[in-house]
Amino acid sequence: MNGFLKDILEQVSIHEKYDIYPEKQKELVEKMIQLEDFMIPETFDYQKISALGIEARQRTYEDQTTLGLASRISGINPSDV
Repeated sequence: MNGFLKDILEQVSIHEKYDIYPEKQKELVEKMIQLEDFMIPETFDYQKISALGIEARQRTYEDQTTLGLASRISGINPSDV
């Protein structure tokens, strides 16, 4: 097999493996847009959420009334939101 054909086959293989990622990113963006204006109850206790990272639990959320605002706090990971 010549080098050119080998390079083409390698590129096709790479494209096949990673082709799904842009679609997954698009779905994530659409989900975040839907949740942007989701209101957080004033009485919500972040300390009770064990899945939140320690830094996320330590942040002050007093002014964060929506998930969109909370997601912009420094140190908050997308998985925390």
